[in-house]
Amino acid sequence: MSLYVYIGHDGPRGPELRKTVRTRHIAHIETLDAAGRITFAGPLRDEAGDPCGSVIIFEAEDFSAARAVAQSDPYTVEGVFESVDVRGSQAVFPKPDA
Repeated sequence: MSLYVYIGHDGPRGPELRKTVRTRHIAHIETLDAAGRITFAGPLRDEAGDPCGSVIIFEAEDFSAARAVAQSDPYTVEGVFESVDVRGSQAVFPKPDA
């Protein structure tokens, strides 16, 4: 498994849609968490502290599987996110115990 970063940026209707879609979005992420694949997941916040997107760092088999996670997220499907970016990554810090 490789590490991927999934960033979703809210569109203009993001704040409104988040309220109705959040439960399904959380269930989607909980499935990954239950499989031990989540490193970090949480909202992005603007200067006022309001949610403006999400970042999820997780393990997947390959780019295709990572993109499938992003594309099947209810926030993507229902239009909370205006744009979605999925990139591969690797952990450098914190350094593992030697």
